[in-house]
Amino acid sequence: MKLYGIIGNPVEHSLSPPMHAAAYEATGVDATYSKYRVEEGDVADAVRGASALGIDGLNVTVPHKQAVAALDDVVLDGTAERVGAVNTLDFGESDEVRGYNTDASGALRALERETTVEGKRVALVGAGGAARAVAFALAEEGATVAIANRTESKAEALADEVNEVGAAGGYGLDVLEKVVPDADIVVNATTVGMEEDVSPVPADTLREHHVVFDAVYTPLETRLLRDAAEAGATTVDGAWMLVYQGAEAFEIWTGQDAPVEEMNEALRAEL
Repeated sequence: MKLYGIIGNPVEHSLSPPMHAAAYEATGVDATYSKYRVEEGDVADAVRGASALGIDGLNVTVPHKQAVAALDDVVLDGTAERVGAVNTLDFGESDEVRGYNTDASGALRALERETTVEGKRVALVGAGGAARAVAFALAEEGATVAIANRTESKAEALADEVNEVGAAGGYGLDVLEKVVPDADIVVNATTVGMEEDVSPVPADTLREHHVVFDAVYTPLETRLLRDAAEAGATTVDGAWMLVYQGAEAFEIWTGQDAPVEEMNEALRAEL
């Protein structure tokens, strides 16, 4: 039996176990998936311990993604190295531990359900871990990304990094009134809307031509997505990003095509 799981703090709320269990059942993979709470100072020991115990793969959630990427004994793939964050570890058949970032492709595949990205103008709210993955993914696909963040200097610093692979600019949140109406795609990559019924994007800036993606998945229908729907925009909820990043992790670990529909159904049943 293969052993997979997720590390984070907190991790009890994670919806990855039922999603991966559905994938194993659909494909006949003999595996189990568990949750492991890891304190911030114990990340290196946890990764080494997982390898020693014969765990085959781990997902990594907040707040450990950047800490795992900084470990000397983790070999990063190109995306994880550029983003500076790891959300998937593969212990493989050798002593080498490989780190991946599937958040980037997860966000891209979620958006591509409704639109193409190349040549599009994107208004991205946030400059944290999720925003980094989204910004790099979109810029590498040929989008122009306007990054708006409460701390403008963080947005500017992220934009400087993203400009090495594409086109981006960094701004404060006050720029949203100007850039959102002219954007093709609007993305919330913050946690705004998770705990309170509020939106990081002014409702009066949303238009019918927009594709609006909210990385928040609890609740599934955030205030941002409700405002976007009322404006006639196309909406993409955060569960799709979770499904697709999990699907890529499954494929890395097993070498099989992920059963996306079964994973999506299991996740939404939990939500």
